[in-house]
Amino acid sequence: MSLISVAPLVIILLLLISSFVLPFLKKPIKTSLPILGALTLYAWIHGLTYLGKDMYTIQAGHAEPPFGIALRVSAVEIVIGLLFMTVTTLIIWFSAQQFHREVGEKQQKTFLVLVHLLVASLLGIVYTQDLFNGFVFIEVSTLAACGIIVVKNKADNIKAAVKYLILSSLGSGLVLMGIAYLYALTGYLDMNYIHEALVPIASEKSRMILISMVLFMTGAGIKSALFPMHIWLPDAHTAAPGASSALLSGLVIKAPAVYFLKVCVMVYGYNMINQTAFLQLILLFSGTGMIVGSLFARTQKNMKRMIAYSSVAQMGYIFFGIGLGTPAGMAIAVYHMLGHGVTKATLFLVASTFIDKLKSYELSSLKGVGREMPFEMAVFTLCGFSMVGIPILPGFISKWNLALATIETGQVWLLAIILVSSVLNAAYYFPVTINGFFSDEEGLKPNDNHVAKAPLAVLTALLVLLGALSGPILKLIEAALT
Repeated sequence: MSLISVAPLVIILLLLISSFVLPFLKKPIKTSLPILGALTLYAWIHGLTYLGKDMYTIQAGHAEPPFGIALRVSAVEIVIGLLFMTVTTLIIWFSAQQFHREVGEKQQKTFLVLVHLLVASLLGIVYTQDLFNGFVFIEVSTLAACGIIVVKNKADNIKAAVKYLILSSLGSGLVLMGIAYLYALTGYLDMNYIHEALVPIASEKSRMILISMVLFMTGAGIKSALFPMHIWLPDAHTAAPGASSALLSGLVIKAPAVYFLKVCVMVYGYNMINQTAFLQLILLFSGTGMIVGSLFARTQKNMKRMIAYSSVAQMGYIFFGIGLGTPAGMAIAVYHMLGHGVTKATLFLVASTFIDKLKSYELSSLKGVGREMPFEMAVFTLCGFSMVGIPILPGFISKWNLALATIETGQVWLLAIILVSSVLNAAYYFPVTINGFFSDEEGLKPNDNHVAKAPLAVLTALLVLLGALSGPILKLIEAALT
């Protein structure tokens, strides 16, 4: 295989190796950012080379599946991998200018080590074709995510990290139980081999298969903050530094959702998941989350907490797409991960900019800030428009296609959930924009701290491109899931 074809494996290995090198460097940011940038470029070369081509596997070691570990490479893994690498690089670029003011220079080295470990493990979750290998990467990502929450070393951060660790460990345990059920039934850990072994016994072992489905859904739901298993998320996202919040909301909660989606499609298959009440259970939780998450966001006065509860609602959209149980629904779930990943990372970075310059977490402090910080407020507004579902932007593309996929399944009544959630999104994003640009009241005056605008500009451009190129992207994703 060529060096380009094995890019996913090489990127994961280099991220892991670099995480052990960074502690010995005096200025780790000068090494971390070029490494992330180079690996992101490598990922883009790989993605542009293999997007639209047939799925293939990368064998990690001498043994072939089902005994050896393999990485699966299709349009789904490629686009999510590009999201993770690109957004991480832009977050670190942004935080290089600002992070020391939030947590101090001494903690920057620890933060960067954890970021490299975190991204390597997230990519491992996304690309894996082996259930247990995915579980191991989930555990590594959990520990690294706890680290980037607690890096401030304050009481609120420690409390939030402990809550996340406890609940995430529960989620991991449920995933492991799901894996154990499937291994007991089939004797395999490779997703493709499990599916082949399950098909002949699907009717006979339907109850055990349903139990394993519920275990995977609950475990992944906890880690992805699916309502009502989201209770760790608001505290973790609010207490963490701005860069950590961007990583958590933009990337970390997406990886378990990708893992769960692959389990649904590759392990069980469309026929199997559609023959049980499993999908209705997903729709119940996700639909409720879309409404309740937005209601909670509407009542918040802390800007980071508002954005955090918005993530609960948006994860509902992702699981809603999975719950439709069709290739179109699954494709929209993946596409929404892309749009939401870029949008939420940008929103948290802008929020951290406001907090850093205004010295306030309160939404009321943003009154009139658009006149003082027009670029930042414009970026926040555009991201808010996407979350609401203004045409052309990714949020609109997701909701429109989700509505079409819902109609195709014959569950027209579910359209009311999408509509109500969109209205609620507008109820908490539009007031921020209106107060920011048009309020006559004077809010807090920003200080003169420098803000890196280039990463925000690139993220904003990516957001617009995701909307403009939504047609080809959705076609590639759906083809890979069919």
